[in-house]
Amino acid sequence: MTGQGQSASGSSAWNTVFRHVRYENLVAGVSGGVLSNLALHPLDLVKIRFAVSDGLELRPKYKGILHCLTTIWKLDGLRGLYQGVTPNVWGAGLSWGLYFFFYNAIKSYKTEGRAERLEATEYLVSAAEAGAMTLCITNPLWVTKTRLMLQYDAVVNSSHRQYKGMFDTLVKIYKYEGVRGLYKGFVPGLFGTSHGALQFMAYELLKLKYNQHVNRLPEAQLSTVEYISVAALSKIFAVAATYPYQVVRARLQDQHMSYSGVIDVITKTWRKEGIGGFYKGIAPNLIRVTPACCITFVVYENVSHFLLDLREKRK
Repeated sequence: MTGQGQSASGSSAWNTVFRHVRYENLVAGVSGGVLSNLALHPLDLVKIRFAVSDGLELRPKYKGILHCLTTIWKLDGLRGLYQGVTPNVWGAGLSWGLYFFFYNAIKSYKTEGRAERLEATEYLVSAAEAGAMTLCITNPLWVTKTRLMLQYDAVVNSSHRQYKGMFDTLVKIYKYEGVRGLYKGFVPGLFGTSHGALQFMAYELLKLKYNQHVNRLPEAQLSTVEYISVAALSKIFAVAATYPYQVVRARLQDQHMSYSGVIDVITKTWRKEGIGGFYKGIAPNLIRVTPACCITFVVYENVSHFLLDLREKRK
């Protein structure tokens, strides 16, 4: 094949891929991710604190979710409850935006030219691919969020503050730990793409089955209450199936402990805390992520439908 022929073939392949890209999915996903995380950030802080509670002396001791929230409030006020909010909002906005963006592009690419709908496994693989691509871009923000959230006493005593904000944290991690430091927890994060994959598979199938049950078109828009119900069920299913990876990732990203890798975290957690150690923080996590997921999906579905309808009207 000539160079010109190869160039034309490559151009055609890229055109095929980009034909399925919709900026509406990106904007809608960012909107949902930002709003849900701003509203529920304090519960994410509680989840992280519980997830790394391995008995280390310097860590504050909490008796439960409410005790943790009230203790942080008494010591640090509202600012304490929103430690790490900047990278969390950036990370959540980018993650949801890119996830929906990649996921819908991959899904559209796979359904082009075929009459039948995707199978459950195809939804699963599409979501996993979107999750892996998103994590490659956003992992440094999740390391930054974890480091800021685990600065005990930092808000009330600035002399203890190792990091001053999101950009300061990113710069210092890169300076002292290199690119490897910014990608701590990446491997369990990749396993975590199974979480998003299971969630999206359940979400798509529940929407489809529900629309069939009420004799509507498969792609028909649901009401807000219906979206909330479907999103909540799919999220609870995914969390129950995959939560341990979040504990492993949080511990790898914790600046107060040093592990040689994923196996080291798993071995030490199992030896010291047993199976319960892998589910620490699951209660505040479920309380946070279930409404957060509902907010994200409701905002996403409504914003994306609005923008896509706008696009159709302009044609």
